[in-house]
Amino acid sequence: MLTLSVIIITKDAERDIRDCLNSVAWADEIIVLDSGSHDKTVEICSEYTSKIFFTDWPGFGRQKNRALDKALGKWVLSIDADETLSDALIDEIKRITSDDHIREEAYAMKRVSFFCGKKINYGDWGHDYIVRLFRNQASIKFSPVSIHESLTGYRRLRYLKQPIFHRAIQNMNQVTLKLANYSTIGAEFAYQQGKKSSITKAITHGWWSFVRCYFLRLGFLDGKEGFTIAFSNAVGVFYRYVKLIYLYKPSQR
Repeated sequence: MLTLSVIIITKDAERDIRDCLNSVAWADEIIVLDSGSHDKTVEICSEYTSKIFFTDWPGFGRQKNRALDKALGKWVLSIDADETLSDALIDEIKRITSDDHIREEAYAMKRVSFFCGKKINYGDWGHDYIVRLFRNQASIKFSPVSIHESLTGYRRLRYLKQPIFHRAIQNMNQVTLKLANYSTIGAEFAYQQGKKSSITKAITHGWWSFVRCYFLRLGFLDGKEGFTIAFSNAVGVFYRYVKLIYLYKPSQR
C-alpha cells in the first residue's frame, strides 16, 4: 500500500497548477480529477502524473469524494490547484505519514492566503483552518455539498504547525468572477434545502458579514486589501440571498 496519495480537482487552472504540483511531486501518487478544462491544465498535470481522470461537475464535496475513491495511499492529502506546500510543511507531513505509531486520523493546517500578492493576516481569511491530511479509511469523507465542503467522519484531530499557502486572489477580475459564481452556487444549495430569503435578510446578513470580517476579526489591519475582502464578502452574501429569492416562482415568494 502506498504511503501518501494527493488528490486535486481542477478546471482551467493553468495559472496555478504547476506550482501546486511542484510542491507535492514527492508524494507516492497524485490523482487529478478534471471537470472540463479548456486551457493547458491537463497538459501540465500530465507532466507530473498519469492518473488524470475526467468527469462532470457535481459540486466541490462530491467531486473531492470521487477523487478520494481513487486514492490508494494509507494517507491522503487534499490540495486545491491554487495552494502550495512550503518545505517546512512537506517535512512535517513526511514525518507524520512515515510514523506507524501515530494515532490521529486527521490533521488541520492554517491556510495563509494572499490577495493580489499581499499576505492577509486578519479578517475571515486570518482565521482559516482546514482539515486536509487524513487517513484513507471508509469513514472519512467530504460532506457532499456543492460549496464550502468539509471533511467528516474522523475522531482524533491534531493541528499541524506549518501553514499551507493559498493564492486566493491574484487580480480584481477574479474577485468579481468568484463573487458571481459562489453566490449562485450558494443560492442554489439553499434552494435545494428549502430555505427562503427576503431583501431584509439579504441586507442584514450582508451587513453582518462585513462587520464580522472588517471590525470583529480586525480586517481593517490589512489595509485596503482587508476592506476589499470584507466588502466583497458582504456583497457576495447579499447577492446569495437575493438570488435565492428569485429562484422561487412569483407565486411562491
